[in-house]
Amino acid sequence: MNARVYLAELLGTFMFMMAGYMSVVAFHIAVTGAAGLLVVPFSFGFGLLAAIFAFGHISGGHFNPAVTVGIVLDGRLPALDGVFYVVAQVIGAIAAAVVVLLTVNQQAVADGITKPGAGITDISALVIETIFTAIFVSLILVSSKRAPQIAGLAIPLTLVAIHFAIATVTGASVNPARSIGSALVGGDLTGLWIYIIGPTLGGIIGWGVYRATNDPKDTEDLAQVEEKLA
Repeated sequence: MNARVYLAELLGTFMFMMAGYMSVVAFHIAVTGAAGLLVVPFSFGFGLLAAIFAFGHISGGHFNPAVTVGIVLDGRLPALDGVFYVVAQVIGAIAAAVVVLLTVNQQAVADGITKPGAGITDISALVIETIFTAIFVSLILVSSKRAPQIAGLAIPLTLVAIHFAIATVTGASVNPARSIGSALVGGDLTGLWIYIIGPTLGGIIGWGVYRATNDPKDTEDLAQVEEKLA
């Protein structure tokens, strides 16, 4: 095991979440209304983009437990390392939320807690989060295999699209670490189960979709990652 890859996941998730969490603060300070449909989605997407380019070459750039689930199921990462990845990701997200707490206030963190929108039931939010996470994870698995040269751009842009689609419906988590960080530090665990179960199940389904639509005989070139984990 190599602690450097886990540290990369922690720092990358921290960078990713800092951009996303602080965008919520910026949105509430600046204006309300349609502008939020630009500020928050692009902040999360570009935050992921920065994290991928800063630390993706070290750990593979998951920064999301649902993504790690798909990667582990596809045999690209040992299960034990996957556990350490998830722990690092959650710590990174919590650390980002704590920075917002200390530099702004707890309400700023609470504003970023993912929860169903008006008129959306918990079950509906669960289904939506599951479906969109499955879409996200399958895209990641395909692009990292078929078009690794542009995956670093395709993945963040897909996250932006997902935020545009469901930010006002479910909060557009598709990432358990993102929801855990804001919920724990923001002081409201109500509904957190939706954003743990939904994206995790979505990661499994996303892998299933990837395997069902791609040649199962395909193998991954894991030389670089295996060297880091050795």
